[in-house]
Amino acid sequence: MISLPFVAGIIVIIYLLSSIKILAEYERGVIFRLGRLLPSPKGPGIILVFAPIDRIVRVSLRQEALEVPPQDIITRDNVTLKVNAVIFLRVIDPSKAVVEVSNYLYQTSQFAQTTLRSVLGEQELDELLSHREKINLRLQSILDTHTAPWGVKVTNVEVKQVDMPESMLRAMAKQAEAEREKRSKIIHAEGEFSAAQRLVDAATLLATEPVSVQLRYLQTLTEIGVEKNTTVIFPVPVDFFSGIQKLLGKGDTEQAKAG
Repeated sequence: MISLPFVAGIIVIIYLLSSIKILAEYERGVIFRLGRLLPSPKGPGIILVFAPIDRIVRVSLRQEALEVPPQDIITRDNVTLKVNAVIFLRVIDPSKAVVEVSNYLYQTSQFAQTTLRSVLGEQELDELLSHREKINLRLQSILDTHTAPWGVKVTNVEVKQVDMPESMLRAMAKQAEAEREKRSKIIHAEGEFSAAQRLVDAATLLATEPVSVQLRYLQTLTEIGVEKNTTVIFPVPVDFFSGIQKLLGKGDTEQAKAG
């Protein structure tokens, strides 16, 4: 027959074994003893939880990613957008994360949705698209201020996607096309101006030495000859024709006088 002390010993051993809890390196155990919070969380490693006197709540210290659902936003310049974001957070104080809020992930998500709508509603569309890093830092600062009393640290906030109406996309495409055409015309005009300036400089330089015009003329003939063309074009200066015209006009005047 099994004695009572032996049975009691077996029960005590089983109770002690069931009281042993193992916490991973990234976990902490918040202990409530008779409903009161112990001063510091336990873990990692082996800890003892004496049920039903003690109750343990496991809290992970790993960084977590929380996705904010798409929010309907009207920007300051009255453009309707759908914007979603992702929040990266981690628990710094496990005791506060358990005692101060019932569910810190859900509460952070709700704060993130309202903050996203209010902050982006103060921005214009161009600012939202071009200064996203600045907006991310502002969102992080606001959320971190709200979550600090819960022992939660918001490490980063990223505006993930901005969905715009089809009409706005077409308008932006037209604007970009007009901007590219404007730059193209400016570059073309600058090239024409530079070429004209170079021609003026060349003409001024050639005018100082009339012989250089003849040398340039001979050089052109040499280039034509190298290409083995069957037709050779001899450019005749305009001054040559004006000189002939003056001679012809002078001859007609003399004949008129003689007649």
